[in-house]
Amino acid sequence: MRPTVLCFSGLDPSGGAGLQADIEAIGQSGAHAAIACTALTIQNSQQVFGFEATSKELLLAQANAVVKDLPIKCVKSGMLGTTDNIAALAEFLREHPDYLYVLDPVLVANSGGSLGNQETLVKAFVELVPLATVITPNTVELRALTGEQNLEKATAKLFEMGAKAVLVKGGHEDTPDYIRNALYLAGELVSETKCPRLAGEYHGSGCSLASFIAGRLAQGDELKVAVNHAEAWLFGVLKKAESPIPNGQKIPKRF
Repeated sequence: MRPTVLCFSGLDPSGGAGLQADIEAIGQSGAHAAIACTALTIQNSQQVFGFEATSKELLLAQANAVVKDLPIKCVKSGMLGTTDNIAALAEFLREHPDYLYVLDPVLVANSGGSLGNQETLVKAFVELVPLATVITPNTVELRALTGEQNLEKATAKLFEMGAKAVLVKGGHEDTPDYIRNALYLAGELVSETKCPRLAGEYHGSGCSLASFIAGRLAQGDELKVAVNHAEAWLFGVLKKAESPIPNGQKIPKRF
C-alpha cells in the first residue's frame, strides 16, 4: 500500500480547506491520506461562522484506530481548535517518535474567521514545536507564535523554541508582484523561492501546501525536495482555482 499521512485537521463544509484539502493534496502527492478530525466547522468558502471541537478522547481514538492497520509514515496537523487537542497530539507524537511531522500552525482562517482562542493556542503550540520535522507558518502565524514582528528574529525564536526546520510562507507580506517563501534548517536559510503573485485570495492554499509536503516526505523525499515539489504543484493548482462568487476567495483546483 502507498505510504500514509495521518492528518489532524478540521472539517470544512465548503471543501476548500481543512481535511478535504489535505485528502486531495496528499492524493496528488502520491501518498494516501488518513484522517483524525479535530473539529466540525461552520463555514463556507468566504467566512468561518463557528466550530465545535472534537474531544481529545475521540481525537486519539480516531488516530489510534488507523495506526493499527495503515502504514503511517508522516503526521500533518492543521486546525487543532483547543489546547486539549494540542496536548493530545503531542502525546500521540511522543508515542510514535518514528513518524515525520508537518506542523501547519493554523490560528485563523484566511477570511479572518476564528478557529480557536489565539492567545491560548499560541501558548500551547510551544509543546508541538520541537516535535515537528518542519513547521509551515505564514508570516502572520510566525509573528503570533513568537511575539516578534521582525521576520528574521521571529524565525530565530522558533529555533530557540526547539524547531528543526521552518518554511516561512510570504503570501501575507506587502510584495505586490511576488510571494517569497524561505526554508530554514537548523536556523540557516537553505532555500528561497519567489513566484509571481496571482490575483485574488485563495481558500485552502496553506493546507494544500503543507499536506503535499507531508505526502512527499512520507514517500521518502528529503525536506528541501519535498518543499520544492509542493511549491511548484501549488502554483499550478492556484492558477486553475475556481471562484464560487465574484471577487471572493477562490478554491484551488487540486485535480
